[in-house]
Amino acid sequence: MIIVAGHLIVDPGSRPEYLAGCVPVVEQARLAQGCLDFSLSADLIDPARINILERWESHLALDAFRGDGPSRDQQSAIRLADVAEYEIAGTLRLS
Repeated sequence: MIIVAGHLIVDPGSRPEYLAGCVPVVEQARLAQGCLDFSLSADLIDPARINILERWESHLALDAFRGDGPSRDQQSAIRLADVAEYEIAGTLRLS
């Protein structure tokens, strides 16, 4: 399993617009083959922060979805990105 996790920093005033523009991306990701979960969300404390959490069955599935990455408009709105991929060998369910 591949986990993509981290956060983006955007101008606080543009965060709602940025997230609204990501709705189609989230919808497409959740329908993509190999996507186990995909979420972008506004941070509860930092008005500039957008939290990212993705889970994919494999690098192949992630790469097939990712393509060219964020659109030019989305890319220009990002002031800072701290996102990493993690390859997970196993999981322990907590529920």
